[in-house]
Amino acid sequence: MRLSFPSLFPLLCLTLLFLSLALGLTQPNCETPDQGSTLQVLHVYSPCSPFRPKEPLSWEESVLQMQAKDKARLQFLSSLVARKSVVPIASGRQIVQNPTYIVRAKIGTPAQTMLMAMDTSSDVAWIPCNGCLGCSSTLFNSPASTTYKSLGCQAAQCKQVPKPTCGGGVCSFNLTYGGSSLAANLSQDTITLATDAVPGYSFGCIQKATGGSLPAQGLLGLGRGPLSLLSQTQNLYQSTFSYCLPSFKSLNFSGSLRLGPVGQPKRIKYTPLLKNPRRPSLYFVNLMAVRVGRRVVDVPPGSFTFNPSTGAGTIFDSGTVFTRLVTPAYIAVRDAFRNRVGRNLTVTSLGGFDTCYTVPIAAPTITFMFTGMNVTLPPDNLLIHSTAGSTTCLAMAAAPDNVNSVLNVIANLQQQNHRLLYDVPNSRLGVARELCT
Repeated sequence: MRLSFPSLFPLLCLTLLFLSLALGLTQPNCETPDQGSTLQVLHVYSPCSPFRPKEPLSWEESVLQMQAKDKARLQFLSSLVARKSVVPIASGRQIVQNPTYIVRAKIGTPAQTMLMAMDTSSDVAWIPCNGCLGCSSTLFNSPASTTYKSLGCQAAQCKQVPKPTCGGGVCSFNLTYGGSSLAANLSQDTITLATDAVPGYSFGCIQKATGGSLPAQGLLGLGRGPLSLLSQTQNLYQSTFSYCLPSFKSLNFSGSLRLGPVGQPKRIKYTPLLKNPRRPSLYFVNLMAVRVGRRVVDVPPGSFTFNPSTGAGTIFDSGTVFTRLVTPAYIAVRDAFRNRVGRNLTVTSLGGFDTCYTVPIAAPTITFMFTGMNVTLPPDNLLIHSTAGSTTCLAMAAAPDNVNSVLNVIANLQQQNHRLLYDVPNSRLGVARELCT
C-alpha cells in the first residue's frame, strides 16, 4: 500500500489566519454540534479554540514553541515505565502549556462543557474542579451536578491511582504532570461524548495545581489502560475509535474523533498493534524500514526493534507534532535525505531542526515501511517552509538524547488528513486517506 500525504499549509498560515479573522475575512462555524458517536476535533490554534495565542506568532516562534513542547513530551514518553501490574493514573502524557488537539466533552447533570485534551498516550480523564487552587478560570462545578460522587478508598478504581490517601473517606492522590503538581479526588459522574451519555465515569477531580504546564480544561485519555475511555466504555464502543486530525490548511482547524466500530472506513490497510508491558498504554507498531526516494536507508541494526523487555519500539502518538526517530536511525535518514537534495547545498539549522535550507530544494519522498502497509510522505508533508523568508526545514528530528531514548514516534503532523483507526480487540491500527475539515 502506498499512502501519499497531502500538502500541509506552511506554518506561517497561522499568522495569516489570525489576521484574516481579525479583519472579518473568515467566519468559521464554531457551533457545529457533535453528532452520534463522532466528536469534532479542534487544533489548539483553531479560531474556535480559546487556547490560541492572543498575538499571532512568527513562523520561527511557532516552530520553536512546538519543538519545546515536543521535547518535553518525548522525554516523558521515553521514560515511561510501568512499575506495577496496573496502569497508574499518572501514566498520562506530559503536556507543556496547551495540548495539540482538543474535543468537547460534557460532564455532570445538568451538563457542563469542557474542552479536553485528546491523548492516545494517556489513560485517565481528569478535569479541574470548583475550588481548585491554581487551576484555570474554567472549572467543573461538581456540587451543581446531581450525578457527581466522590469515590472512597474501598472503590476498586482507587487501586489504580498512585499512592492513594484516604482523608475524610475520599480516595485522594497527588501526581506530577509536566512541570506541574496536582492534588485530586477520585470521582465519578456522567460524561457525555457527542450524543452518548456514559454514567458513572471515573476521573480525577483536580483540587490543587502548581505550575503552568497543564491542559487548562482537562484531559481525555485514549490509551489502553484500565481507567482509559476504551476500558470504561467497552460495552458501548468495543475498544475501537478513529480520528482524523486537521492540518493547518483547514481554516477551521477541525477534524473528528469517531468512537466505536460503527461508521469506520472499510477500505483501509492495517498494521498489527503490539503490546509492551513496560509501556502498556502506548500504541506500538512494527516499523521495519525507512525509504528515502526509492532507496531503503541503511539504518543501524536494532534501531526499530520492538523489545517488550526494554520498552523499545515505535508508536503512533496524537500529541507529538514532529516525527522523532532514535538518534542512529534519524542520522541515517537525515543523511540520505541530504544526499538526495544535493551535497553541495549549504545546510543550516533552526532550533531542533538540523536540516534546513535557504534556497529552493527538490526534496525526495520518505516512506515508513510497517508490517502490512507503507506510508509515503511527499515533500510538502516532510518540509516546513517560511513564506516570510526563504528557510525550508526537514520536519523531523532525533529523539531527545538526555534520556534512555528508545522510542520512535510517528507524530501528528505526519498523521494529518488521514483517518487512523485503532482497533484494539483485533490488535491492529489502520490508515486511510480522508480530508479532515
